[in-house]
Amino acid sequence: MTAKGEGTPFYTMGVDSGSLTGKAVILDGEKRIVSHSVKQLGFVSDKAVKLAIEEALEKAGLELEDISFTVSTGYGRKRLAIAGKNLTEISCHARGANYLSPEVKTVIDIGGQDSKVIAVDPVGNVKNFAMNDKCAAGTGQFLEVLARALDVELSEIGELSLKSDADIKISSMCTTFAESEVISLVADGNTTEDILSGMHRAISARMKGLVGRVGMQTPVMMTGGGAKNIGLVTALEKSLGVSIFIPDDPQIVGALGAAIFANDFATGLRKKVEEEENLDSARGPSKDCSTCIVQNIQLKIK
Repeated sequence: MTAKGEGTPFYTMGVDSGSLTGKAVILDGEKRIVSHSVKQLGFVSDKAVKLAIEEALEKAGLELEDISFTVSTGYGRKRLAIAGKNLTEISCHARGANYLSPEVKTVIDIGGQDSKVIAVDPVGNVKNFAMNDKCAAGTGQFLEVLARALDVELSEIGELSLKSDADIKISSMCTTFAESEVISLVADGNTTEDILSGMHRAISARMKGLVGRVGMQTPVMMTGGGAKNIGLVTALEKSLGVSIFIPDDPQIVGALGAAIFANDFATGLRKKVEEEENLDSARGPSKDCSTCIVQNIQLKIK
């Protein structure tokens, strides 16, 4: 398949400018993954996105001029000047998940700043979704804050939590108050492993509520940085009563979906993504922390 002329290979790129990481995926004309990169350098970091793009291009042996079309997604999607289109992470995670496993019907994404559950149809379109995007409770930021309070590396908390069989309750899901609660639990003599286990169960209970809003169908895939946390995945599986499929690199699923859309645009298969008008405008009222109104947004695609 070509876009620049007969016999000339072409490439498309998806860039996910997330709240905590920058991701880039490059596909060839047959939608095969050529390279990908993940970089973390701070909140909605333009530098992280730039480094992810540069590394993906270097791995592929390409220059930016070799890319026929780029689609951006994520929190900073509208900041990427090289993108021909920008799409919501909801559409892109659905399409990326479908590419990796066409049988998947439910996608759970726990990112740096929000959590979402997406119902996906057999071709990767969004059927329904629910999310919380106005509060960091139960997100990557939430985990980072509590890991810091416990003085453990974020990459270690999953394995550590599996060493516990205690039933500690984390009553507050607000990032600020949960940190205080963790400090109190430590002062009371609870182990780090037990606190982490309780934290993962609390997050899984919250996610179960979002799943219930969408209506869970199996198979289930988990994407985003949270999917790299084996303790959280295990807690979710127990809470939902299902096995969860984790792709080899769950952080690139959104960028992968964006790259697939870029291929569709480059080849003329689509001019727009019909569901995007509804998805991009799906925003609820602002969070009121004083009364802890947690932002749960649900939309059914008609």
